[in-house]
Amino acid sequence: MAAKDKGEVSARDLDRIKFAFDIFDFDGKGQVDTFYIGDLMRALNLNPTNKYLEKFEPAAQKGQKMMKMDEFIPMFSSVKKDKDQGSYEDFVEVLKLYDKQENGTMMVQELEYILKSLGEPLEKADVEEVLKELVPPEDDEGCVEFDPFLRKLCGIKIFP
Repeated sequence: MAAKDKGEVSARDLDRIKFAFDIFDFDGKGQVDTFYIGDLMRALNLNPTNKYLEKFEPAAQKGQKMMKMDEFIPMFSSVKKDKDQGSYEDFVEVLKLYDKQENGTMMVQELEYILKSLGEPLEKADVEEVLKELVPPEDDEGCVEFDPFLRKLCGIKIFP
């Protein structure tokens, strides 16, 4: 790996990458299956789209293509620099569009529709799991608070 590549990530990021890489190195051979590129990125608190990850040519199935950490670091840098990942604040602004009562709530059916239809749509089973795991209980009118949902989704502590 060129020295330039190592200079693109901080020493802290390099430590985090090594730690995560070691976890995904199931055989202990210093390699990770490219099938897990997305999971590895997300373990490092990055949120790339699946479409963005396609440019790194991950294997379609496990066991087809391996990568060393030196090959992964430029991928990490690229994803980290990408400004099109969306942030908590971006997501709040989008969901405010569905807040008809302007009280921080939205219809759970609308959230379900968003997850199934917009951006990179989720499969029905994945939507059900997201709703079950991350969405607070709905009120009598079928509305849910979207802030706790987004905080869980983005890994932000609800109580400081």
